[in-house]
Amino acid sequence: MNVVSIPTQPDDKSTYLTRAIGHATGAMGSFPAIMLSIALVAAWFAGGFFVHQRFSNNTYELLINTGTTIITFWMVFIIQNTQNRDGRAMQAKLDAQSEALRAIAERLRIDREQDLLTRLVGVEDAPESVIKADQNRVRQAARNTGRHGLAEGDA
Repeated sequence: MNVVSIPTQPDDKSTYLTRAIGHATGAMGSFPAIMLSIALVAAWFAGGFFVHQRFSNNTYELLINTGTTIITFWMVFIIQNTQNRDGRAMQAKLDAQSEALRAIAERLRIDREQDLLTRLVGVEDAPESVIKADQNRVRQAARNTGRHGLAEGDA
């Protein structure tokens, strides 16, 4: 069995960037960040009463609109990056579990489940129709054993 070691001290600059993005995502989703955003909007709102033409002042409106647009733009990419990494990590874990189950099934000479276990490794990269067909195949295998949580009409 091949064991892959994960380095504890990353040397790759992209790893440092990934960690920085992870810290930014965590910070932006924290309670203090939420409270700071509420305070900033409240300060902007309160300041509107001291500006000429109040909230009809185009420059004053542009200030909040530009700020929120820039922050939203950055956060879309930061959140998407985090979700992509989390998804890949989860998929790697599931693939490792499938491989371990396949090895157990092989050792116990349970041949009928091996193809099902190994075929699904990497299925997340397949076209939608293949994923749906594999999902139906897994559900049918569960129905055949009589041990599943699906109602008869579910597919």
